[in-house]
Amino acid sequence: MDSACVIVPALDAAATVGRVIDDLHASLGLTVIVVDDGSGDATAEVARERSAVVLRQPTNRGKGAAIRAGLREAKRRGHLMAVTVDADGQHPAASARIVLEASADPRALVLGVRDLFRDGAPPSNRFGNGVSNFFLSLFAHRPLLDTQCGLRRYPVEETLALKARADGYAFEGEVVLRSLAAGLPLVEVPIAVMYPPHGQQLSHFRRVLDPTRIVATVVRTVVELRLGAP
Repeated sequence: MDSACVIVPALDAAATVGRVIDDLHASLGLTVIVVDDGSGDATAEVARERSAVVLRQPTNRGKGAAIRAGLREAKRRGHLMAVTVDADGQHPAASARIVLEASADPRALVLGVRDLFRDGAPPSNRFGNGVSNFFLSLFAHRPLLDTQCGLRRYPVEETLALKARADGYAFEGEVVLRSLAAGLPLVEVPIAVMYPPHGQQLSHFRRVLDPTRIVATVVRTVVELRLGAP
């Protein structure tokens, strides 16, 4: 699908990002844009060695800021859609393909839906996702099954036009609300993910701070949309 690309936001992922890129190239054959979000290791160098397009943030700005940078580069390259894949290896290319092909509408925001208990997600992920799902479903007036999954398909130009501002994990929830308010189609599709065994899992998600920021962003976004603010 020439109109699509893959965006991989990456922070200190030198040990895993190479395998992620290899899997994506072999299975999807799409341009892979790695956004190195201020890593202190060789993430950028490993990605370049795998023929990925590399954008480097000089400091760590957060996942949302990295995704926005990737979307801007995708737009510059003429891509209509971008699939986001985490750099830690939890999203197999086979699952990325399911998300990529879940809707024939290039304007649709496609959310991968995980089974967090089945696939062994860390407790902090399950807690944060539960908080996000509750509040976003409440304000969206519809059930949302997995609002924090990093495996998504974004309509590039439409997502940038939403002007979501959150820099961290809250970006993903903010985009859902703004997409629904803008009348963009939203599609949820079941996927499988792979987490390392307990004790080997590396997550940058902070189980208290990040859910708090997600809720604050949701509330701010709802107020703005009700007031008709841009």
